[in-house]
Amino acid sequence: MAVDNINPTPLAYKGDRLKGRRVLVVGASSGIGAAAVRRFAAEGAAVIATARREERLAALCKEVTAEGGDASFVVGDVTDEESIAEAVNVAVERMGGLDGAFNAAGVGGAGRLHETEAADFDRVVAVNLRGTFLAMKYQIRAMLAGEGGAIVNTSSIGGLVAAPALTSYGATKWGVNSLTKSAAVGYAAQNIRVNAIAPAATLSEMLEQWLPTDEAKRAMAAQTPLNFIALPDDMARVALYLLSDESRWITGTVLPVDGGASAT
Repeated sequence: MAVDNINPTPLAYKGDRLKGRRVLVVGASSGIGAAAVRRFAAEGAAVIATARREERLAALCKEVTAEGGDASFVVGDVTDEESIAEAVNVAVERMGGLDGAFNAAGVGGAGRLHETEAADFDRVVAVNLRGTFLAMKYQIRAMLAGEGGAIVNTSSIGGLVAAPALTSYGATKWGVNSLTKSAAVGYAAQNIRVNAIAPAATLSEMLEQWLPTDEAKRAMAAQTPLNFIALPDDMARVALYLLSDESRWITGTVLPVDGGASAT
């Protein structure tokens, strides 16, 4: 079946693969994170959404609740340790524990290495790498206090192959891969699984900034064997799988969700 390469049709969903699970989504105010809140709630989870933008979080949770889902929010900033620690603590107190977490907070960082300002590098590291570290730190503590759980981080195709025009961004995503694998091995005995998804081009606000025209999007789509740009929900679907019992024998994996791009 042919797929419009820059305007794919959303896929319908409704199930119970996360029924009874308590899940925190970090970076939930837009893009992949917001799609994950919708998807996880539709699959039966109680979901806490956290990000910096309160108005967006409130609108998202109102939308999910109106559809019969269980979603609420707490404002949190992954660049501030005290803030993200409090967000995790509030989530645990509100839901009575933590079974799953999806870390989707991220910013872009374009530029070749010799042209990249140190301040820009530090900004991208603070959100993408340090932010993932801080979120995992407190999520793992919460899961150690319970019966374990599953964490899914957001890497990128830029964390699987060379990204010479995305120096800062690519470096942080390689770092996320390392955090993912190290935590997976380090906490397997405590029944905590840790995996990551590695998206390629996805129709998000970040992509719109990088590729503002349809012509640019079609050129990007043409670089992948499947020749279309994914929706945020396509990423949320894979995160759902990695949080569910269907992936109970998977940990320490960085799963490409890239239309075949990394295979080329």
